[in-house]
Amino acid sequence: MADLARQVRQAFYGDEAQRIQRGRDDIRVMVRYPEDKRRSLADLENLRIRTPNGGEVPFFVAAEVEYGRGFASISRRDRRRTLAVIADVDAKITTPDEILKSLKTDFLPGLIHKYPGIKYSLEGEQKTQKETMQGLLKGFGLALLVIYLLLAIPFRSYIQPFIVMSAIPFGIIGALWGHLLLGFGLTILSMFGIVALTGVVVNDSLVMVDFINRARLAGKPMTEAIRDAGVARFRPILLTSITTFLGLMPLLFETSVQAQFLIPMAISLGFGVLFATFITLILVPVIYRSQEDAKVVFQQTLKRLKRIIKNLLGKEEDVAYTNPPKT
Repeated sequence: MADLARQVRQAFYGDEAQRIQRGRDDIRVMVRYPEDKRRSLADLENLRIRTPNGGEVPFFVAAEVEYGRGFASISRRDRRRTLAVIADVDAKITTPDEILKSLKTDFLPGLIHKYPGIKYSLEGEQKTQKETMQGLLKGFGLALLVIYLLLAIPFRSYIQPFIVMSAIPFGIIGALWGHLLLGFGLTILSMFGIVALTGVVVNDSLVMVDFINRARLAGKPMTEAIRDAGVARFRPILLTSITTFLGLMPLLFETSVQAQFLIPMAISLGFGVLFATFITLILVPVIYRSQEDAKVVFQQTLKRLKRIIKNLLGKEEDVAYTNPPKT
């Protein structure tokens, strides 16, 4: 096959016989068929192919021809030929993610089953997006750890930072609902907005937990401290969240092309903050009271276990003293 391809190439494209130096340029001397012998497909069929034993046969005897579209260029990645598929997506019907999901679940498995030797991988933008998501998840985990440490140090507690951070999952839910409500799909910038959201939604719950702690240090009972915190911090928490959402509204409803790629990030921030606010006003006091009740129950249970263990150890000593082993 290689010999056949080489002879066809030499006949129609030519083979370099020598190079001539002309000033600063190299002139390549190519040997090939005359132009009138390279104009039609009949010239290819009538091409004489030299066989290994020195004979010649027509091209159509040595090979079977299948006509198709030739490649203007062949690109490779990791020594494998790559194929670029370009299409315009109608956003009213579907999204690029839905198309890729359909390819992965329906088309590509059937293609591999039909041609067992074939392999595929999503490169280019999809590979870059996957690497970006992996880095984003690592950064998200690191951000959560840093937030926990920054809260645990001033609170001097291992539990209360979790109470403050309990608003983060609900902020993410609000961001997802915002995309669904406005008809936008999740993008990389949506994920950036969600990561930024984790540092914003903890502000409301932080001021509420701090107010409760200060009220308890002042001597107020827990129930009264929680109730006063809800009353005193309701207005600043609500106004902070509403003003943040209103500040993002011009970007949310911007119709210019330059702002379209930033809208998913604004949706994540705006709706995430707005939804987490109402959850904070209800959920954080409930969790605070629940963890205090759980702490009391745990301490009482621990005291009972200690008392039971002491009684058991005391009975074993009595039994060992009153019933000595016989010799």
